[in-house]
Amino acid sequence: MSLWKRRPHRPHRPADPAMPSDAAPAAAPTAAVGSGRGLRIMLGLAAAVVVAVGCSRFAGIIAPTALALVVTICVQPARVFLERLGFARSLASAVVIVVILVLLVGFSLALVVSVAQFATLFPQYADQMHAVEDQLGQWLTSLGIGQQEVQKLLAGLNPGTVIGAVSDLVGSVFGLGVGLFVVLALIVFMTLDAGWGRLIADRLRPVRPQLVEALTGFTVSVRRYMVVTAVLGAAVSALDALALVLLGVPGAALWGLLAFITGFIPNIGYWIGIIPPVILALLANGWQNAIVVIVVYAVINGVIQSGLQPHIVGSAVSLNQTIAFLSVVFWSAVLGPMGAVLAIPLTLLVRAVLVDANQDARWMRPVLGDVTGLGPPTRRTERRAPTAPGGTTTTKGTP
Repeated sequence: MSLWKRRPHRPHRPADPAMPSDAAPAAAPTAAVGSGRGLRIMLGLAAAVVVAVGCSRFAGIIAPTALALVVTICVQPARVFLERLGFARSLASAVVIVVILVLLVGFSLALVVSVAQFATLFPQYADQMHAVEDQLGQWLTSLGIGQQEVQKLLAGLNPGTVIGAVSDLVGSVFGLGVGLFVVLALIVFMTLDAGWGRLIADRLRPVRPQLVEALTGFTVSVRRYMVVTAVLGAAVSALDALALVLLGVPGAALWGLLAFITGFIPNIGYWIGIIPPVILALLANGWQNAIVVIVVYAVINGVIQSGLQPHIVGSAVSLNQTIAFLSVVFWSAVLGPMGAVLAIPLTLLVRAVLVDANQDARWMRPVLGDVTGLGPPTRRTERRAPTAPGGTTTTKGTP
């Protein structure tokens, strides 16, 4: 008796050419890869939410640090220029630090004086404000809005509330108070440490070349953006202040400084800077003067900030308008008013670390706005040609 049982013979079935033999085993790895990618995306989004909440919790530290970093990046070429002239590294850093401190302190004092003048000037128009409030209340009531709702809407139009809101906004944007001293101290330390930046980059380049290249590109982009925005913002501020003086609008110096600050806020900065002078023009000189202020602001800010600035800094920033607007919304929610001012530099830093330094993620640059080398957008329409003699039709694309 044989120890092995014979198996019944099974006829060989030819393989189906439409279905490869390894099709079934390949399905499981594909599903596993897809589920793994989805899990990584969910974990990345969850980590981003945690980081955003943490940044919001420590906004009082992160916002001054970001401002000091941007200022240090902008003044780095001046320190290098002084070293090339023969200044020692410590002396060049000291000269740059003194110049920065003088500019920041002087700008802060001018801002404080302007806000103080506004606080003493605005109550003089309390009667006009109450008259405008009564007219606005009557108009809202005629629209069918209840009296209690109208009172709630107009409760914040008293002079004390407006003065407090303007003072808090301007102070929080520029970091007046304890935050200003933190910024000044950080600028001193960062400027002294910036002298070693090139040596550190040379040490890291053989190990992390993509990271060094990304951070170098970030510093160049931020420097170009901030310098060009500051220069154009100063021109807009001077022209706006001069126009307001000629139109007899109170607090022209303060509104000029506000126009300079809001010039760093993409897309919505213009609307923030135009509201206070229009209200003061309405209260002091009537609605005709307010309309003239709107027209003057539209011409000056429209030509410089909407016409010149996007073309000048577009190549340096490489962010589309949607990302720029969302960056303002996100960083202002995380870091407050200072986040709105530093929205573009912070977004460029995130892109440099997460996208530019990662070869596998660089495909996202065109999505974020870097359309270099893609050419201008074209429109292609399909035109159906007459039916060919064989019953077929041809389609021609026209640009």
